[in-house]
Amino acid sequence: MSKIAVFGSAFNPPSVGHQSVIESLAHFDRVLLLPSIAHAWGKQMLEYSDRCQLVDLFIQDLQANNVERSTIEENLLRPEGSVTTFAVLEALEKLYPDSELTFVIGPDNLLNFSKFYKADEIVSRWSVLCCPEKVQVRSTNIRDALQNRKDISHFVTQKVCRMLLEKEYY
Repeated sequence: MSKIAVFGSAFNPPSVGHQSVIESLAHFDRVLLLPSIAHAWGKQMLEYSDRCQLVDLFIQDLQANNVERSTIEENLLRPEGSVTTFAVLEALEKLYPDSELTFVIGPDNLLNFSKFYKADEIVSRWSVLCCPEKVQVRSTNIRDALQNRKDISHFVTQKVCRMLLEKEYY
């Protein structure tokens, strides 16, 4: 049975903090990165397609064979709202029936986990792993630095940095 880590985030943008989490997931056969298509609590984000491009570049920079971007949220999105973690895990379970899924969250989401839709059922059906960033980087700091034309190269990977500067996001 393969082991799959499911790491959802806004990735707004992906950072070296995200990278430090992914590095601690190296023992999984597969690490699925899921950029939020619509944030459950209404968080404003860069367009989904742009964040997906950034995540793809981020994955290229990581050069890890077990990391890929999942598009499962695209299949689950309905016009009326967000995509829940429960729905994502249920859909992934059907997609990978011979795999053990582990939902990866950061400490910030651990504090809010009880607010997740069907949190109790998530815990009873799948593993949940709280994985703190070994490198503390807030995406807000990256966005602020970009707006103030400050160096972001220590916050993000090389290709992500290049795209953020070229496209002048944020």
